[in-house]
Amino acid sequence: MAAERVTDAVVVGAGLSGLAAARTLADAGCSVVVLEARDRVGGRTWSEQVGGAVFDVGGQWIGPTQHRMARLVEEFRLATFPTYHDGKKVLDVGGKLSTYAGTIPSMPLVPLLFLHRTIRRVERLCRTVPREAPWAMERASDWDGVTVESWKRRTIPQASVRAVFEAAVRVVFGSEPSELSLLHFLWFLNCGGGFRSIVEIENGAQQTRFVLGAQEVSRRLAARLGDAVVLGAPARAIAQDAGGVTVHADGRSWQARRAIVAVPPTMAGRIGWEPALPYLRDQLTQRAPMGATVKVLATYERPFWRTRGLSGEAVSTGGPLTATFDNTSHDGAEPALLGFIVGRPAREWAAKPADERRATVLAALARFFGAEAARPVHYREQDWSLEPWTRGCPVTVLGPGVLGLFGPALATPVGRVHWAGTETSTEWTGYMEGAVASGERAAREVLERRNADG
Repeated sequence: MAAERVTDAVVVGAGLSGLAAARTLADAGCSVVVLEARDRVGGRTWSEQVGGAVFDVGGQWIGPTQHRMARLVEEFRLATFPTYHDGKKVLDVGGKLSTYAGTIPSMPLVPLLFLHRTIRRVERLCRTVPREAPWAMERASDWDGVTVESWKRRTIPQASVRAVFEAAVRVVFGSEPSELSLLHFLWFLNCGGGFRSIVEIENGAQQTRFVLGAQEVSRRLAARLGDAVVLGAPARAIAQDAGGVTVHADGRSWQARRAIVAVPPTMAGRIGWEPALPYLRDQLTQRAPMGATVKVLATYERPFWRTRGLSGEAVSTGGPLTATFDNTSHDGAEPALLGFIVGRPAREWAAKPADERRATVLAALARFFGAEAARPVHYREQDWSLEPWTRGCPVTVLGPGVLGLFGPALATPVGRVHWAGTETSTEWTGYMEGAVASGERAAREVLERRNADG
């Protein structure tokens, strides 16, 4: 089969990481092609028109210290606005509702003290885990050998505090604490600046939204690359030898000196490889599932929760919604609430009839914010586990033993193949910032080897 195009580099995946890699290479004078399985760019960012505004059914927030994303926002002159969070928040623990102000849930004195202590302890521990090579630290095997669940049960005596902590873990990873290595958990937090930085709105990862949606960043990057971006081209097989790399995509093929694979590890493992991947990399792809996340959006005629002095934020330990946010459009014209179904409840979600799913979500919103929440104008749900080219969200989940034993394979090139994707980043891994950082890093690797290729 003759190759359609011979280039300096072929990039697999037109999410933020792949597009950032391709853009970096193109700016350096390299010829490049980007192959995307979907009929759109953006990967885990996906923005849609719902009613009279654009909303994100994928990743949507950026925050402080995410300098690469800030640079792209400025370059493309994209309008952003702060996430609304004025008013009291709702806390649902064990079926009992309460409200609180500030960033720490209001609880009885003893549980509250334990919650503060838990947060301080997590912040202290995560900062001891190096962002580079966490598997090499002295306590790596100890922490990688236990789950967050076992650590939680051993160190948090209060059941209500354990439940709130578990809810936070579910939202961040889309998984249960029992599935997650303590080492991976702490490393992930440190890459994002700590526990508070990741879970909070103000001065945190949920601080800022995009007027046109987060996918617009990928659209602008793709526009700069022009016809170098090929949609509907799923990489089925990748072969490499001393002369270069060939990527096969449903009857079409592309040849290049080097390749950058910018998809989640589990998706990279579904590609046919010739020769086979090295043991460590192959085992990593088999042990790196995606989290389970369903994102639901409900729009309304008016922001009734605001008139009741509520921020739209809720945290629930019982589900189905683990967390909610005010997701109103930037101009206030489309009032909206956003909810996350994550971890175990999300895995059970797809098996339920659509009417039951909708009714259950709206009942939960009504319980948090009042009867009006059960009567939305528009309702949209997105189950990322059903996305064939992602298989879950928001991030890869590494269980006990995986990061310590196979972590070095996350970003180590295999011959002429380099790895990108937010999971390979040491800065804001799991976030848009991490995706861009990983793509730029992989592109630099290719550029450094360009002269050696001849």
